[in-house]
Amino acid sequence: MPPSLLRWIAPPATFIAFILLWQAAVVGLHIQPLVLPSPLSVLKSLLETPQWFLVEGAYTLGTTLAGFAIAVVVGVALAVLIVEVKFLESTVYGLITGLNSVPKVAIAPLFVIWLGVGSAPKIAIAFLIAFFAIVIDTVLGLKSVPKEMLDLAHTMHASRLGIFFRIRLPCALPSMFAGMKVGISLALVGAIVGEFVATDHGLGYIILTAQGTFDTPQIFAATAILAAAGIVLFWIMDRLEHRLLPWHASRRPE
Repeated sequence: MPPSLLRWIAPPATFIAFILLWQAAVVGLHIQPLVLPSPLSVLKSLLETPQWFLVEGAYTLGTTLAGFAIAVVVGVALAVLIVEVKFLESTVYGLITGLNSVPKVAIAPLFVIWLGVGSAPKIAIAFLIAFFAIVIDTVLGLKSVPKEMLDLAHTMHASRLGIFFRIRLPCALPSMFAGMKVGISLALVGAIVGEFVATDHGLGYIILTAQGTFDTPQIFAATAILAAAGIVLFWIMDRLEHRLLPWHASRRPE
């Protein structure tokens, strides 16, 4: 089988095999639906109220994308300032790495107190969780330019702006996309964390409602939508990276 064809067949074949093993384990081991529902019961729960899942999923997706977009704009801008201004590198960057170790779940209730129970606290939490990965990876990329290349640019009297756009930024793009691919997945986690704390919309709300009624299939259905959304968002970022960075070593054919 050609490698290109195998690359397309392997993921769905693996997924189908996983679903079949899951169904066989539930039936063969007589596992109670409250503990582990079968894939068929999860699908049935999803098809009973598809519009509800669609509306709440769209709410979670919107919150995720809003928080991620703000994280990209603020994170990249701050990373540029940290690299260009040495004072910020020795002060703000150290503070950011320290704050990154604080569990975001612990401070999520503060956003509800400060911003209310609407969409704002969920967007803020999604932004905060994605922000650190984007800043750290962008700083790493901007600082990974070979010193010889910078010395050559200075020798040729290149402007600071020209050095940034023609040397630093192209060298930093692979690291930036790595941070954004991690960040968009973390933003989805942040949106769900915000919905767990206080909300009446979103997939997190569906999971909390199902938990109160011990509706395990509904929990699995909402979780499956979250997993699918995470895979699609990561794939979109990967395709965007592939389109903008065709020259990168990771994109070369084996």
